[in-house]
Amino acid sequence: MSRIGRKPIPVPSSVTVAIEPELVRVNGPRGELFERIHRDITVVREGEALLVRRPTDRGEHRALHGLTRSLVANMVEGVTAGFQKNLEIQGVGYRAQLRGRDLELALGYSHPVSIKAPDGIEFEVPQPTRVVVRGISKQLVGEVAANIRKQRPPEPYKGKGIRYEGEYVARKVGKRA
Repeated sequence: MSRIGRKPIPVPSSVTVAIEPELVRVNGPRGELFERIHRDITVVREGEALLVRRPTDRGEHRALHGLTRSLVANMVEGVTAGFQKNLEIQGVGYRAQLRGRDLELALGYSHPVSIKAPDGIEFEVPQPTRVVVRGISKQLVGEVAANIRKQRPPEPYKGKGIRYEGEYVARKVGKRA
C-alpha cells in the first residue's frame, strides 16, 4: 500500500527530471542538481508534476516523505528561479567589496577577511554595506551566507556586525554608573 503526498510538485516545461533508483536529477535553465533519496521513498512523474510516495504511515516514513518532497521542490525551484540571501553590514568602517569572484570584507580587524566563492555561488555588492549571495542550491546559499555572518556576528550592545536582512538583534543596556 503506497501513500501519495497531498502536494504534487509542479514542474515547468523548461525543467527535465531524471528519476533513477535512490537518485533524482533536475536539470533546468540555471544548471543541474541531484539528490540521493532514501530507498523506501519513491518519486514518480505524472504529467507536469512530481509525486513523492511512501510505503506506510509510520512516523519514520512520514518524516522521510516530507524531507524528500522539500528537497525535490527546492531543486526544481533552484534550477528555475534560484535562491538568494541578503546580508547587511553595520558598523563604522565595516564594508564589503568584490575582488574578482571573491568577497573581501573590512570588519574592524587588522586585516581584510577574504571569502572565496564556491562553485555555483556568486556574490553581489550593490552597496558597500550590503551583500547578496546567489545560487541554485538552497543549502549551499544558506551555508555560504552563514559563513559570511560568522566572520562578525551582530553584537548586542551596539548592534555592529553582519546580519541577515530583516534580522532582529536584541539590544542590551550597557553599564550604568
